[in-house]
Amino acid sequence: MKKVLGALLLGATIVSAFIAYSMYTNHSAKQTAAIDQKQAAKKAEKKTEKKKKPVPKVEDLTYQLKDSRTGQVMKEFKPVHYTDKDVYDQEIKQLASELAKGIDTPMQNIKMDANGALTGGSKQIILKEAELVKNLQNLNTKQLDVKVPIYETAPNVTAASAQGIADVSLASYSTRFRPSDTSRNRNVQLSAEAINNVVLGPGDSFSYNQTVGERTAERGYQPAPEIINKQLVMGIGGGICQTSSTLFNAVDGAGLQVTARSHHSKHVGYVPAGRDATVSWGGPDFKFTNNKDYPIIIKAYANVNTGFLTVDVRTSQRSI
Repeated sequence: MKKVLGALLLGATIVSAFIAYSMYTNHSAKQTAAIDQKQAAKKAEKKTEKKKKPVPKVEDLTYQLKDSRTGQVMKEFKPVHYTDKDVYDQEIKQLASELAKGIDTPMQNIKMDANGALTGGSKQIILKEAELVKNLQNLNTKQLDVKVPIYETAPNVTAASAQGIADVSLASYSTRFRPSDTSRNRNVQLSAEAINNVVLGPGDSFSYNQTVGERTAERGYQPAPEIINKQLVMGIGGGICQTSSTLFNAVDGAGLQVTARSHHSKHVGYVPAGRDATVSWGGPDFKFTNNKDYPIIIKAYANVNTGFLTVDVRTSQRSI
């Protein structure tokens, strides 16, 4: 009997243990399933949120155009036509041109006074339009600052490098004019004085219009004949092209780099055919660059009594 009761007790214990284990296993499985279900729900929510959140596009964003020198915001720009290449390229080229008009400043060349001291001069400021256009063509959604490439170049000459700068002539050129033509001669004289003693360091550029300035009656320029569309007409400053043409021949003889030159619409008598350089305010200009590795000085003399205009390009003895 005892054996039977012991067997029954052992069986009951085993059954109870099995039932308890089964209940525990079922509960754990339910918990695990619930956790997995919650995690799956969270992942689904995140995916839904990502789908709902719009992906930014370049044409929907606003970019800040910043001065490369200072980091200052110059303009805010919204590239609404970014996906239309032809329209967008035209738009950004016009934008670059408009910004450059308010930035670009030609170099004011240094001059040497009667005591041999250097005076004046200011740096050239240039907005590189092609570089800005390239920056605007390569916009992205992560970087909203756009560099506006602005470069400054100061005149490259010092008092030390200019020592003895007028000692040696690299090239000289002379033209003649009638001493009796007083109004025209006055214009030649004024323009010669404007370019006289201009000093250019290595790499410095020269603009005749910028150096001589606007030819007006207020500045002393006189009405005199000038060539326009193959015709001789009266104009304030007539005759200054003789100065620019004489300068060209001296500059060319010195081997400097001519960067802008235009011919008159008809032959002029003071230089051989094809050796002239016409200029007008707001129109054609005569420009060159000092491509030497040393500074040069321009000397210009207009003798209204003898009727000779001479331009001499000079430098120091040690430079050549």
